[in-house]
Amino acid sequence: MIIGHRYWILIWYGILAIGVLGFLTAAYWGRRTSWKNVDEILRAVGTMAVSIGMLVLLNRGGGGFGEAFLVLALFCFVLAFVLGRRGADNPPGSGPHSEAPEDE
Repeated sequence: MIIGHRYWILIWYGILAIGVLGFLTAAYWGRRTSWKNVDEILRAVGTMAVSIGMLVLLNRGGGGFGEAFLVLALFCFVLAFVLGRRGADNPPGSGPHSEAPEDE
């Protein structure tokens, strides 16, 4: 038995709600920016996957279903980190089309 079992379930439902809200806002922003924020979308999917996995485990779901969601979440978070770091190599304003100060 887990101490505060009902509270943990409520907490994970709250985290799921945050993940859904983050996914919706990232998808909206992605449509506006030609899907250049894939790392944010993956973080939201990872948040939803980890909360679903924990809810399945807390509700005594069997068959490795909860563990599969946790592995999916780990994969999403690692991929989001890699894609986010790749985007950090090119800070805004450093591209070939950025405006350079002109010499007078």
